[in-house]
Amino acid sequence: SIYKEPKFNTVQAVEELNKTFVELSKALPGYRFIPVTDQGEFIDSAISEVMNTALIGILLAVFVLFIFLRRIGTTLVVSIAIPVSIIATFNLMYFNGLTINIMTLGGLALGAGMLVDNAIVVLENIFRNHEAGMSWREASITGTAEVGGAITASTITTIVVFLPIVYMHGASGELFRDQAWTVAFSLLSSLFVALLVIPLMIAKFFRENKSRKSSSSAVTIKWYPALLGKIIKGRAVIVLLALLLLTATWFLIPRVGSEFMPGAGSETFTVELELPKGTGLERTASTTEKAAGIIRSLLGEKIEMLYTHAGTKTTTGGSGDDLFRNENNSSITVILKKEFARQSDEAAALIEKNLSTIPDIEITFAAEESALQTALGTGVQPFVVEISGEDPEILAGLMDQVREKLNSVPSLYNITTSLDKGTPEVNVEVDRFRASFMGIPVTTIISQIESYLSGAEAGEFEYEGEIKDITVKLDEVPLSSLQNLIITSGDTRVPLSDLADVKVIDAPGEITRNNQKRTVYLYAMTQEDVPLDRIVKEAQKVMGEVAFAPDYKAEITGEELKRKESMSSLTFALILSIVLVYMVLASQFESLIHPFVILLTIPLAAVGSVWIFYLVGKPLNMMAYIGIIMLAGIAVNNSIILIDRINQIRSEGFSRYDSIIAAGAQRIRPIIMTSLTTILALLPLTIGFGESASLRSPMALAVIGGLVTSTLLTLVVIPSVYWILDSVTDWFKREKQEI
Repeated sequence: SIYKEPKFNTVQAVEELNKTFVELSKALPGYRFIPVTDQGEFIDSAISEVMNTALIGILLAVFVLFIFLRRIGTTLVVSIAIPVSIIATFNLMYFNGLTINIMTLGGLALGAGMLVDNAIVVLENIFRNHEAGMSWREASITGTAEVGGAITASTITTIVVFLPIVYMHGASGELFRDQAWTVAFSLLSSLFVALLVIPLMIAKFFRENKSRKSSSSAVTIKWYPALLGKIIKGRAVIVLLALLLLTATWFLIPRVGSEFMPGAGSETFTVELELPKGTGLERTASTTEKAAGIIRSLLGEKIEMLYTHAGTKTTTGGSGDDLFRNENNSSITVILKKEFARQSDEAAALIEKNLSTIPDIEITFAAEESALQTALGTGVQPFVVEISGEDPEILAGLMDQVREKLNSVPSLYNITTSLDKGTPEVNVEVDRFRASFMGIPVTTIISQIESYLSGAEAGEFEYEGEIKDITVKLDEVPLSSLQNLIITSGDTRVPLSDLADVKVIDAPGEITRNNQKRTVYLYAMTQEDVPLDRIVKEAQKVMGEVAFAPDYKAEITGEELKRKESMSSLTFALILSIVLVYMVLASQFESLIHPFVILLTIPLAAVGSVWIFYLVGKPLNMMAYIGIIMLAGIAVNNSIILIDRINQIRSEGFSRYDSIIAAGAQRIRPIIMTSLTTILALLPLTIGFGESASLRSPMALAVIGGLVTSTLLTLVVIPSVYWILDSVTDWFKREKQEI
């Protein structure tokens, strides 16, 4: 086992080690160095996979641009926004002390689709003004000015959403801080490119071509204005249907379920064996080797390597005595071939079915922890019950009752407790009355027993220049003969059985106190396909049948406690994000009503996030909640573009109806384009197969589902709500004037 100093880079450390092993293998012919676990390999594969998915996402976004604009020149102009923004982002990351890692690259992958959003809106508006008869130079100036305020507001709203994440505490804060900074930097860079670089390139490089029209024209969506007119006329029905959809989604959330973190799939897992306490190391090793043989016969060609370890694994900071503890524990690390990596759960189930029939062996399974999982602190046992009180016997009785009840929960397995059979000990209880009657001091009895069992120091001697200790020790005393040891004091010689009671007891494995109360723990593994909150509810129901004394209580901790803490902090972050977004919009629109209309996009986006998790059969987790928080800033962008244009047209003297229809006709194309580029850029993140894919997939899924519904409902619900609230505002103004 080789450990790394915290300040050094893992990948570089592994590279240096591999070079050293090559040199060592030359110096030690006949010996091979085989890495069993390699965190550097995990990091390398995860980073390369994130880079690949980001590149695929960027290519898909560029493809969407070409499909809609149908001009190579304009597509290239917008495409340039991506590399320029990424390079600018790297500069900002460097000065902020950020490195390229899974989370920062994940932030770039998440932002890849959003990097072109501002450029699309600016280019589309310049394009539209040019088609209306303006020169490229005039269209660049006018088109950028028309949407400059809207894209600045939409970018700031997306950035302020990440502020609460940056300053969050705990696992969620540590995990997403780098990603939040990266997304914020990339969006700032994209805004700079959209407002300055895009119009400059169009005015500089595009030439007027009045002699002939282009053979290909951009995609236009001519049917939307007519549909929008019908929507406004039936606005009451539209709003009612939206409310019904929100209500249905609210009741759907418990059915979706939630958990702390998604499980990261890996081709490596560990089978941990525990033999009866007191089992010697040799017997543990032989039993482990037999179990490894059974695993080999069960999995056959699927196995890349088996690695067994009998006894306690040493860790940094451990004392030498640790080597001789827990000799009854062992582990078998099973590494499957890459093509069978997705079958690790089935392999574990098959192994458990066959090994669980062996008597006196307790088996647990643990997926090989990556560096990321270690940082998150996700334990081997996700389900933990903490029972606290004072009397050890009452605690033991309560633990037995709770364990019996939890055995009836089908989603829990491998249930163990901290009170499971402890280490066997020989307890010698000296009868002080008998010892004093025979005139033998208790200290004499204790010292003679210690000398019999451990030996006695008998001086020192010099050997080859070194001083050596001399210990005189008798042969090992069988346990059955211990009570026949002769205790001598002066002329008195008495067998130990006349002075003390010799008993074999099970010493407690551990004594734990929490908040000054003695605490015992129950541990269990959970089925991966069942959401953690559903398992907890079922467990709480059966545990409620156990009667607890007044000063005794049971609490479910483990990953459930982390889930509650994370959900609490993320809920606060979401509320704070919405408040910050509202403040930005209120200052931008100089109105309290229009920002409220825009904010309605957020619950409409949450509808899509919940439904997509329900349809794919996955529970919501911390990663999904981060995606929903991101949606608070991303989903409002389309509404901002639409409402801003409606207000611009109304300021020119047009009626409310005409302004909504005209703005819808002008903004439908950039809204669909920006949404599609973001969705397609995120799509590769949802279908990745690497070890870090399971971490990023829920976040990308939440954003994709939210963007789909928020885009569709923005084009339908937002104009209807705008009409209703604007009508109410006008009515209040008239009433005020009449008064």
